[in-house]
Amino acid sequence: MVKVIYEDNHLLVVEKPVNMLSQGDDTNDKDMVNLLKQYVKEKYNKPGNVFIGLVHRLDRPVGGVMVFAKTSKAASRLSEQVRSKSIKKTYKTVIHGTMNKEKDTLKDYLYKNKKTNMVSVVKKDHKEAKDAELSYSTLGKKNEFSLVEVDLKTGRSHQIRVQFASRKHPLFGDQRYGQNLNKVGQQISLWSYKIEINHPTTKEKMEFICEPPKEYPWDLFI
Repeated sequence: MVKVIYEDNHLLVVEKPVNMLSQGDDTNDKDMVNLLKQYVKEKYNKPGNVFIGLVHRLDRPVGGVMVFAKTSKAASRLSEQVRSKSIKKTYKTVIHGTMNKEKDTLKDYLYKNKKTNMVSVVKKDHKEAKDAELSYSTLGKKNEFSLVEVDLKTGRSHQIRVQFASRKHPLFGDQRYGQNLNKVGQQISLWSYKIEINHPTTKEKMEFICEPPKEYPWDLFI
């Protein structure tokens, strides 16, 4: 069942469930692109192939708002917005502990080891280093956790997870970068909360919001 946030002839904005692939891979597990093709095919009774353009990705364990294109023209215009960084993405996350500052900008250089699929903070002169930047503000504190809103400036692989973990505040449930604090089986608390785009044909500014689920640890902050 697809949770549609907004739809017109050019755009399809939906809530991606946690642990679903953005796009198909070798596992042949369910993925958003094929799910949405099926949705459009059935809803509009379309024969033949249905076009769904993947504009941006979310890591498999991450849920929340995602924007897809329904035409190739919309796909190329939205992809251009991604490249020019005019699409604004805001996440919510629950981290262990409390950051030193209520609000701050984190800047690092990240390196992704393609063999292990692990990302680490490296020095600027590392030959494969990519700059990573985000701003955050603390929305609440409860027990030993903080609820943080993250404004992503660059879209590096595992960026939010690595930047907070490298400061000893890993995300709740992140086994990869916070295995000493998280238990196996916990769901990572990272949620795509808001996306701001310019409509691909009308150029109108649009904002789409999707709140995290009302379950632990999110419900600590309700």
